[in-house]
Amino acid sequence: MTTPAPVRTDAAVIALVGMAHATSHLFHLLLPPLFPLLMPDFGFGYTEAGFLMTVFFVISGVGQALAGIVVDRYGARRVLMAGVSLLAASGLALSAAANYPMLLLAVALAGMGNSVFHPADFSLLNKKVSPSRLGHAFSAHGLSGNLGWALGATISGMALAWGGWRGAGLAAASVAFCSVAALQMARRLLDDDVARFPAGTHGAGAGGTATETTFGFLGAPVIWLSFLFFLLVTAAFGGLQSFSVPVLGGIYGLTAAAGVAALTGYLLGSAAGMVVGGFVAVRVQAHDRAVGAALVGAAVFASVLASGLPPAWSVIPLMVGVGIGVGLAGPSRDLLVRRVAIESLAGGKESPAFGRVYGFVYSGLDVGLALGPLAFGMLLDAGGRGGVLPGVALLQILAVLTVLAMGRRVGPGR
Repeated sequence: MTTPAPVRTDAAVIALVGMAHATSHLFHLLLPPLFPLLMPDFGFGYTEAGFLMTVFFVISGVGQALAGIVVDRYGARRVLMAGVSLLAASGLALSAAANYPMLLLAVALAGMGNSVFHPADFSLLNKKVSPSRLGHAFSAHGLSGNLGWALGATISGMALAWGGWRGAGLAAASVAFCSVAALQMARRLLDDDVARFPAGTHGAGAGGTATETTFGFLGAPVIWLSFLFFLLVTAAFGGLQSFSVPVLGGIYGLTAAAGVAALTGYLLGSAAGMVVGGFVAVRVQAHDRAVGAALVGAAVFASVLASGLPPAWSVIPLMVGVGIGVGLAGPSRDLLVRRVAIESLAGGKESPAFGRVYGFVYSGLDVGLALGPLAFGMLLDAGGRGGVLPGVALLQILAVLTVLAMGRRVGPGR
């Protein structure tokens, strides 16, 4: 039995990691709202604009799987600081861009910076926060990402209003530099020991499913189930985030403003669900069932929306309901992934492969965000507007089946 760390120490770690996570999400939503300004200035169209985001997600997804290896070798704090520094460089590159290739450079730097956050963040939280407070830590981590999206949208919105996309790049870089400074000042609090288990350690974990060579963890089927779960969940989220405004407008006759209000309701509901989900996660042991129940609820709300039967005034409350279900699932989801890593690896959270498991599993987020909007966009181009919301519900149900399969392959929660 280990003595829990003081509440103030845990809170400081959670706040620092959350600040870095919010910075990464700021850069998620920095560029797309600026396209109306960037496209005429640089003379490119929607295809080139879409390619910029493809570059971001491809680099982030591949980099995330590799970043876990770097975290295990050099420590999560160092990698986290490097990632935030790359984001700062991305903001500066955007502010100085003179042509399309320089925009590509800014996006590539942002993708590389974004790739480190899940393996570094979750390695730090698992090593530095008392287990009894991890549910709240994961809740705060998810909530900080939502706050980062809001900050990114705010910076871009100010740029749209004042016509200053270069200023948006400088503002985002300034936020990233402040995050780097805070991480540097708190380096003693966040330093993690990477030498307890020397590189090349082998062995099976409690589940006896993976050896600890560099890529030995990929031999555990539950790792692939975890990757698939994140792909499915974020493909649904990506489609809903990208196309809810035109889809809801087509089904319910909502104006663009009302559609944006419905999407905002979804995001606020998700944030509220994460807060409540943190309390749920620390009180339940069957995290797979908690995630499944929350996502089934979200799928039910999405199916009701897809039917087109409710009155138009109910769209916003129903979107809030979808968001609450997705948010509720978040903290329990992250604790379940922690169980997957601990049960699959020798040494549990101190395993030399712990960071790379997080890096690979959470790279499913980037794959889902890259494929979901593409698939739903093709569906819309083919005239299948009515299939988007049923598709979102179907992906959530498939995610439920996947998470229940994950739960059957690991031991009871602890």
